[in-house]
Amino acid sequence: MRTLSISHPWAARTHTTPNGRWVRTGFILADVVFVWLNAAIVYSFRYGPEWLASLLWLDGTSADMPAFHVQKTYVAFLLVYVTLILFAIESQDLYRVGQARTRLDESLAVTKAVGLATLLLTVFIYLSGVKSMSRLVVVSCGLLNIATLAAWRIWRRDVIERRVASNNGGRNVLIIGAGEVGQELANYLTARKELGFVFKGFLDGNHSGDPRVLGHTEDLSRVSRAQFVDEVFITNPVEQEVMRTVAIEARRNRLDVKLFPEPYPGFGLHGPLEYLGDFPVIELHRQPIPTLGLFAKRLVDISAAAVGLALLSPLFAVIAVAIKLDSPGPVFYRAIRIGKKGRKFSCLKFRSMVADADAKKDQLRHLNERSGPIFKISNDPRLTRAGTILRKFSLDEFPQLWNVLKGDMSLVGPRPHPTDDFAQYQLEHLRRLEVTPGITGLWQVTARRDPSFEKSMRLDLEYIENWNLWLDIRILLKTIPAVFTGSGD
Repeated sequence: MRTLSISHPWAARTHTTPNGRWVRTGFILADVVFVWLNAAIVYSFRYGPEWLASLLWLDGTSADMPAFHVQKTYVAFLLVYVTLILFAIESQDLYRVGQARTRLDESLAVTKAVGLATLLLTVFIYLSGVKSMSRLVVVSCGLLNIATLAAWRIWRRDVIERRVASNNGGRNVLIIGAGEVGQELANYLTARKELGFVFKGFLDGNHSGDPRVLGHTEDLSRVSRAQFVDEVFITNPVEQEVMRTVAIEARRNRLDVKLFPEPYPGFGLHGPLEYLGDFPVIELHRQPIPTLGLFAKRLVDISAAAVGLALLSPLFAVIAVAIKLDSPGPVFYRAIRIGKKGRKFSCLKFRSMVADADAKKDQLRHLNERSGPIFKISNDPRLTRAGTILRKFSLDEFPQLWNVLKGDMSLVGPRPHPTDDFAQYQLEHLRRLEVTPGITGLWQVTARRDPSFEKSMRLDLEYIENWNLWLDIRILLKTIPAVFTGSGD
């Protein structure tokens, strides 16, 4: 692979994006946690769990313990060791986001960093004259740190590669320019899945013979929505005015914009330089991502779903018995739904209709009471007696807490639509798929009886545009009385 090089006066300036800083911070915190846990494991094996427990009691009340000063020394040296490891790993450039390294190279870099830190700690202990520190403990910690710090990086890399390969979690990328640089970048992103990018196609008016060219630069808005694009990469050669138009249109569509690799006069000269693997890149625009808010939302989802499944399990058993006694067929209904960025997932519900309800759907389409790509009829003849009650109190939706726990859904978000409804989407409807679908949402608590799909869309987009954690909490609080009053259908 040929690497690109540049020689501009600003080329040495590097920068980490806000999202990259959070990833970097996560790496550092993970390393600190692993080093402390490894020390705890080694201490436990060497001195016993009681001695380890007393390590955590380092106030004046424990000063009369015979081992207190030894324990305090171990903690002090452990703090030094953690600091040395972090600096050594930083010196190996292992905290840089978006670098391209093989598993072996990354593991060797971890080995070199931890080995150096362990050697420096050993020298420091020797020069300090402290005789109570066990060299065996230091060496054991070093070996365990090499194994765990390398292993968790390999695990994280494998997770990213699997998610990108399955189109479930990578950053979707559209490349402007299908020339030599664009082709090389596309092949590079496709081959290096650990970078976390999914190449969706080119926009270029001069390479129409390439099946990966999805249109001209004028088609950016349409293609980016259809392909659920997150970032636009601009490559040479692109005319300055075209690049300006692309950047403005990308901002309008809330897309990140990066330039590869040469700047034009007036464009990117003040932009900090990063590296995506071997490729230099200038970030022209970044769409802000509420990282902390999304993390908190996911934390709430996991906690609430886990607690809900545990507390509601007796109710689930009663519902299961009622369904089996009422009509033949399975207790649960599984159907493919369209989730974030058009990904398909198996949505779980209590069965509220006859077992062959899907086969009868086409026969009833003429009775549809909703406009647009939504199928809904009151007094649906496919509903069972138990299903009518389940629908009225929205009890059929409760198994979707499992989908929330898995990450396919959230507690709050636009409702996921079936594949046949999704097939009727217009281009502008795809925006509702920018976020994770939810069990309840703004439409459910404000206009549930409104038959207009356009009203549903407006509310979904209002939720997406104005999302914050407090909005989720308000929707959940409004959902609770709606469930108890039986306003479902």
